[in-house]
Amino acid sequence: MKQRQLVSFDWALKQLLRDKTNFEILEGFLSELLKDDIRIQEILESESNKDDRLDKYNRVDIKVKNMLGELILIELQYQRELDYFQRLLHGTSKVVTEHIDEGEPYANIPKVISVSILYFDLGQGTDYIYHGRTTFKGLHTLDELSLSEGQKALFQRNTIPELFPEFYLIKVRHFDDIARDTLDEWVYFLKNEEIREEFTARGLAKAKKQLDILKLSGPERLSYERYKDDLHYQASIVQSTYGIGKLEGRQEEAASMLTRQLQHRFGQLPDWASEKIANATHDSLEHWSLKIFDAQTLDDVFSGTA
Repeated sequence: MKQRQLVSFDWALKQLLRDKTNFEILEGFLSELLKDDIRIQEILESESNKDDRLDKYNRVDIKVKNMLGELILIELQYQRELDYFQRLLHGTSKVVTEHIDEGEPYANIPKVISVSILYFDLGQGTDYIYHGRTTFKGLHTLDELSLSEGQKALFQRNTIPELFPEFYLIKVRHFDDIARDTLDEWVYFLKNEEIREEFTARGLAKAKKQLDILKLSGPERLSYERYKDDLHYQASIVQSTYGIGKLEGRQEEAASMLTRQLQHRFGQLPDWASEKIANATHDSLEHWSLKIFDAQTLDDVFSGTA
């Protein structure tokens, strides 16, 4: 296996990238993604500090404020969540409400941009980067609603989508490792934790220098190794729990099916039969289900060994 040279981006988000001297790295990533010159003013308190231990290693988030006063929420997520779209909705709504004081006019609501770096498959689609924004179209004329000149002056925005939260989804594992542009160079790094010599994307040169494992201080190196060990541990717990839950689900389904079959053939089951089914292994349940077809009595089904 090739020796890793750079720390993972998730750990960098938790540790190194919160330092003002390293803002250049995060600014580079956001500038390439948003196609704009992003300058970070400050790192704000992020939701991840309040998470439980499992979620702490399952995802990483960081909230930044740029020089325009826009709030950018960056979340890196490992484990699959069927309701992830609702998490996005909740997260952006929470940011909006947290950053407007009671009595302030709605015009002061900040622009929120949500960036999700996903290491699991979300939804159905063939691309690896998706952008979501809010527009209003006429049901009859199909024209897109726009801002009046007065509204443009009030909001300091030119279009309605600029007022509403925007979403960027980067499905890292769907990337084919072919860097077609500078944004792809960042996605290549996110997927492979490697920055190739020919890459020129903004922020990557600084990332290659600052995220070098060999250049970490002693305490940083220990922190990084401990974080990666915990990440593997949490992944094992999730996988084991999912596997056990799946097996238990199959066993409950088999027991329920056998009970219905026996009731259909022999009527209401006595307590001893129900208890036997409840304590049986999955193999025994399958064995008894097959014996129903030849058994003349309930005792015949359970006679012998599975």
